[in-house]
Amino acid sequence: MAKASDIKLGNVLRFNGGLVTVEEFIHRTPGNLRAFYQAKMRNVKTGKLVEYRFRTDEEVEICRVETNDYQYLYEDGDFFVVMDNNTYEQYNIPKFLFGEAAKFMKEGMNVIVAFESDEPIMAQAPTSVELEITYTEPAVKGDTSTNAMKYATVETGVEIRVPLFINQGEKVRIDTRTGDYIERVK
Repeated sequence: MAKASDIKLGNVLRFNGGLVTVEEFIHRTPGNLRAFYQAKMRNVKTGKLVEYRFRTDEEVEICRVETNDYQYLYEDGDFFVVMDNNTYEQYNIPKFLFGEAAKFMKEGMNVIVAFESDEPIMAQAPTSVELEITYTEPAVKGDTSTNAMKYATVETGVEIRVPLFINQGEKVRIDTRTGDYIERVK
């Protein structure tokens, strides 16, 4: 057990039976009152933001979290199977940990996974991926005035919006956080 004064930004704490990451941590000393620490923490599983005031001598449990690079191998039901690049061990990571980026996961890509005592608690895909357009309607000349978009299906089966000049078979870069088209890859 550690004291509240040992907490730093980015620490993972066991708080009220769940795991939270510290996003903001400020020491306050108001006028004639006792000093305290004001913390904003985000629940790892639900994403819910929690605010709490710690006394300076309050005991907290700081969890040891190991973050490492893994290679995404394949999808297995509600899990993604990833492999440690150093030991070649394989792990099943729940899909929901990747959030919206799970739709753009492509075999062989590198991902970051954080474990707390053999339990995966956080997973992060790259911020952008290069995917091939498998289907899109051809654009008609004179079809638009400016900046028009059309629907296209990428190799993972997700439908996104791309500019009219993008054709079937071309590769595009996509932002995995929002699902937006970024640019055409040559």
